[in-house]
Amino acid sequence: MSAPRLLTLQLLLLLGAWWARAAAPRCTYTFVLPPQKFTGAVCWSGPAAARPTPEAVNASEVAALRVRVSRHEELLRELQRLATADGAVAGEVRALRKESRGLSARLGQLRAQLQHEAGPGAGPSPGAEPASALALLGDRVLNASAEAQRAAARFHQLDVKFRELAQLVSQQSGLIARLERLCPGSAGGQQQVLPPPLVPVVPVSLVGGTGDTSRRLDSAAEPQRDQILRQPGPLASPLPSGHPAVPAKPAGPWRDCAEARQAGHGQSGVYELRVGRHVVSAWCEQQLEGGGWTVIQRRQDGSVNFFTTWQHYKVGFGQPDGEYWLGLEPVHQLTSRGDHELLVLLEDWGGRGARAHYDGFSLEPESDHYRLRLGQYHGDAGDSLSWHNDKPFSTVDRDRDSYSGNCALYQRGGWWYHACAHSNLNGVWHRGGHYRSRYQDGVYWAEFRGGAYSLKKAAMLIRPLRL
Repeated sequence: MSAPRLLTLQLLLLLGAWWARAAAPRCTYTFVLPPQKFTGAVCWSGPAAARPTPEAVNASEVAALRVRVSRHEELLRELQRLATADGAVAGEVRALRKESRGLSARLGQLRAQLQHEAGPGAGPSPGAEPASALALLGDRVLNASAEAQRAAARFHQLDVKFRELAQLVSQQSGLIARLERLCPGSAGGQQQVLPPPLVPVVPVSLVGGTGDTSRRLDSAAEPQRDQILRQPGPLASPLPSGHPAVPAKPAGPWRDCAEARQAGHGQSGVYELRVGRHVVSAWCEQQLEGGGWTVIQRRQDGSVNFFTTWQHYKVGFGQPDGEYWLGLEPVHQLTSRGDHELLVLLEDWGGRGARAHYDGFSLEPESDHYRLRLGQYHGDAGDSLSWHNDKPFSTVDRDRDSYSGNCALYQRGGWWYHACAHSNLNGVWHRGGHYRSRYQDGVYWAEFRGGAYSLKKAAMLIRPLRL
């Protein structure tokens, strides 16, 4: 074979290989062999490329979902910031109310002074001095009226803002539920139990709820009792500082603290009471409103864990001279002997006290899950317990509430939950008042300081109704 033909053959082989790779690449490597009798290129195919994993295919969807979750998290943080601002606005509203009351009192004084100066018995001497004095008083009255109107207008603006904040915060539960469903780690296809509904962070009494009748006092029914409730006294404290406790056995055991008080034992302290076939120790408050009170629950320092089981709530736990729960069965035995009244003492972290009094209180037996029976409300704390009336007691291991989930688990304490709570004095004792938690699990009384405020002190006291 001549050299030109050999060169032409090699060029044809190279052009064929190039055309095969450009038109339909099927080879990983192409070798050009010496001039022999071959009809095409010799190809070698490597291992097939690995198929993409399902995780790689869905990577874009997961990234988009994470972007949406991050946006919702930013919105949640903004809602939490607005919730923390409610305390400052509430203080400003209280200051405005106080200022309005002061202006009203001053306006009344000015009007009385004006009437006195202008009355027939004043006997002013003729001249310009009485006229100038009356003109000055008139100007002062007008100025005070204008200032009162400005304060009222400002209070109305804050009232509208309070309503918006309360409505916004109450939507946090639904937002958290939606975020949980959007999270990649949530169980797909399974029905999830939503968190319990939240009571307003701001008490209804501050946002001016017109449909709330729980805070109205029946002053005509028992004016003397309401007057006693307004008198200052110790709030939820076990005993005065440095005061020695009563001996554990002051000639007992007694039927209840009222019987011990009638027998002449007027010192508050730990007494032994006979309930059914058992003897239990309880704190008897003998100096508050005539004495005879049996303390069935007290919170004051967070030293006792109230997130416990049904059996503990049934028999009681804690120490009578500190934080404790007397027990559902002893309270049932006491209240089954006759009509009893309930007094709830509350105190916030600023030293402000409040009371809620119910002229009827009893617990049904264990066969009915210690169902709560309440009478009529009186007091200045607001009625945050009647919503739980006729409801059974629930704990983390005995779910008897009206909610699809377990309220005792969410709110970390046993209580007469409905769906879920307007009050929970057996929740977590959060130091400082305002707290941040995934759920409303503090020691709260919604009508007093709202659902996001954990009280410093709380106590529940009962005694037989006096005939």
